[in-house]
Amino acid sequence: MVRSRGHLTPGSPGVTLSRLPIGLDDLVRWAWVVRWDLPAGHVSRQRVLQYPAFNLVTYPDGTWLHGPATVVDVRELTGRSWVVGLLLRPAAAPLLTSTPAAELRGTSEEVTAPSFSGVVADLDSHTGDHAIVEALRDRLGPLAARVTDVGRLVNRACALAEERTDLTRAADLADAVGIAPRTLERLVRAHIGLTPLWLIECRRLQYAATTLREAPATGLADLAAELGYADQAHFTRRYREVVGETPGATRAAARDPGPGNRTNR
Repeated sequence: MVRSRGHLTPGSPGVTLSRLPIGLDDLVRWAWVVRWDLPAGHVSRQRVLQYPAFNLVTYPDGTWLHGPATVVDVRELTGRSWVVGLLLRPAAAPLLTSTPAAELRGTSEEVTAPSFSGVVADLDSHTGDHAIVEALRDRLGPLAARVTDVGRLVNRACALAEERTDLTRAADLADAVGIAPRTLERLVRAHIGLTPLWLIECRRLQYAATTLREAPATGLADLAAELGYADQAHFTRRYREVVGETPGATRAAARDPGPGNRTNR
């Protein structure tokens, strides 16, 4: 099982989320499975600050390639259903679509070839995680073999942006990868439709949201300094623009998860 900083409303009643490694590391970061069973009339709002990557998601009625977004994505779940998704590595998107990555930023398109729609159709919501992983690996194996060296380089750049907290500028990331800043900018845009600077910003804001949820006593000024923001005001402004609420609101909700703050309404 793997852990994500992107899901901002974990533990919602009636909703279960599993994240599963599938072993095709050049192509897929992990598979994820969401199952929900909610009482009639109830809505569960799931808030996700997406990783800067594409997701391939199979619903009961089809499969869609979702481009990365630069603000929190909110999905409302009702009734009973399930979906299977794949958090893709940057190298994967050019193998799945001819649409320029920037055109899919914040939107999606249906995927018909190669088709993964049978994953849900052939299984059901009670199928174990192991069987789901095997089904995905069978379908994705041939695609993983087509990942290029350029794709692997972009994979590495995105991984370093997430892992290296000392990288606070796009130029720092380019130096770490060993290529010119303009080359890094061109390759990252071509594979995920975003800038190298957003890779760093996304890491910082995911970390901030997770910290405020799990350790609400954390001081905002200290957190802003730790993450390399110029000051608390700059941090608060960017957090509100992307997450949709202030850092103080996230912290207050963590301290008092009462009816007014619960995701399930």
